[in-house]
Amino acid sequence: MAAQRLDAPNPATLVGSGKVKEIRAEMEMLGVKTCIFDEELTPAQQRTLEREFGGIEEGFKVLDRTALILDIFSQHAASREGRLQTELALYRYRLPRLTRMWTHLERQSGGVGVGLRGPGETQLEMDRRMIEARISKLREEIEDVRVHRSRQRNARRKMQLPVVALVGYTNAGKSSLLNALTEADVLAENMLFATLDPTTRRASLPGLKISPEILITDTVGFISKLPTQLIAAFRATLEEVQEADVLLHVVDVSNPSFSAQMNAVKTVLDDLGVSKKKIVTAFNKIDLISEDELENMRFYSPVLPDSVYISTRTGSGIAALAAHLEDAIRDSLVSVDAVIPFAEGALLSAIYDKGVLDFEEHLPGGTRISALVPFYLAKQVQRFRRGGGTDSDPSQNPEIDEEDQWRMLAKKKHRTRQDHTDP
Repeated sequence: MAAQRLDAPNPATLVGSGKVKEIRAEMEMLGVKTCIFDEELTPAQQRTLEREFGGIEEGFKVLDRTALILDIFSQHAASREGRLQTELALYRYRLPRLTRMWTHLERQSGGVGVGLRGPGETQLEMDRRMIEARISKLREEIEDVRVHRSRQRNARRKMQLPVVALVGYTNAGKSSLLNALTEADVLAENMLFATLDPTTRRASLPGLKISPEILITDTVGFISKLPTQLIAAFRATLEEVQEADVLLHVVDVSNPSFSAQMNAVKTVLDDLGVSKKKIVTAFNKIDLISEDELENMRFYSPVLPDSVYISTRTGSGIAALAAHLEDAIRDSLVSVDAVIPFAEGALLSAIYDKGVLDFEEHLPGGTRISALVPFYLAKQVQRFRRGGGTDSDPSQNPEIDEEDQWRMLAKKKHRTRQDHTDP
């Protein structure tokens, strides 16, 4: 392994010429012909480095971070969706590298000509058209997947169960935690990207008044410097995170770089536009560190109000985590104060069933209720709000999205209730 600090990357080889010679000498000493760079290389940089290391004709290969990750993904893609997503990312990666690839094939074939043009040039054009057509087809198929997943989410919404999405750096233990919370049998292995396809299971939280059951979705693991091809290709999967009520961030505290991994996950969540969602942090794998390390980590780790230390292997902290999830789901509820007409009995029943009732009064025109309810119910209740919308309401600010409007209104009403009840 070699590393180098540079003020700016070398446009031809990424690293300096001296480092290139050093890497080549080490490859010769070890007898290896493949070199992997933990950065994204341009096609020209790959071509130059392979030539410097001995030539692709002699079997020397240079891979970058994206190529390695895509190779791992292709090995683990089990479902049709996972294979489609991975294939799209692979083709998007290969398209700008076709010149190098087909030059290599031309030399291997002995340079047999086709018509008046070189075989590499002719094949390159044909292959480019083929790949572009395949990319277009894959995008259509993945859009179908996105629509199908949207229908699945809508069906789950009709179940009126809160949704928790597991997020975290790859190999943090998300699938193991899903199994621990739901008694499911999801593949959980000590390897990178063992999960590529989202898996949703039911979990029971007996202490949660609004719903003793929730839905928990496992998602693909995040990494630092996530290749842009993967963000685009896995959009259908990452939408599961965007649609969740609560995010459960799983962190592997046995990894010395766990703090940097947390920051990498936060960056992805920011890119997805979901960092404002309620987040519970589960510091996992405490069974793999000493008591002193655990105490030091508690002291030096970032202060997070909704965090718990767990071990999915021993079960330590799982009950406390369930309690944190219950609190987070309650916090995701919004406050409503409305008069529900008698003709809207189904809506009133849903509030009784899925909400936390604070106040109820029977009036000539209907039933007045003050309650905490899920966001989807708050939208249905909106037209019956007391005052007909004259209540001080953040909806007057058009720059605030609809869900944030309700969150702000809920916080205001929470404060009002506290002011009335505090001595």
